[in-house]
Amino acid sequence: MKIFITRHRGFTLVEIMIIAALIALLATITIPQMARSRVNANEVAAVGNMRTLYKACLGYYGANIPHTYPNALTDLTLPISDPPFISIPLANAITANTAMQGYYYVYTLGADNESFTIVAWPSSFGRTGAKNFFIMETGQLTYTATNAEEPDASSPPAPY
Repeated sequence: MKIFITRHRGFTLVEIMIIAALIALLATITIPQMARSRVNANEVAAVGNMRTLYKACLGYYGANIPHTYPNALTDLTLPISDPPFISIPLANAITANTAMQGYYYVYTLGADNESFTIVAWPSSFGRTGAKNFFIMETGQLTYTATNAEEPDASSPPAPY
């Protein structure tokens, strides 16, 4: 009497389909979370850059006599400021095309040279950031969560 032992080589179609479904399920869960974490990281970086710009403007104000805030962000770098208060890439992040970590910064000097405002805008709203940030010479950092609304001093405080 002969006994035949059959060996299965490879996986069945059902097993492969189950694995493919599990991979697809994991991908649908993790990919949106990774995108949202990228937006959160850009927002935290923008808040840090806003604080850096704020402190650089205060340092520029204290270092110059007569006291005045810079005319533009590029005044905070070489050759105007030696040593520089901020990095050149941060000073040049003034348009959506030159954004740094998903945000660009609009600096406005007050008419009396005794005040300034800085607004951080995401270069692609919803993709690189979901909040607009605002800071002025008082140091109060605020935000808005809509693309059309410009933040100002009356906006809610930034959560970071």
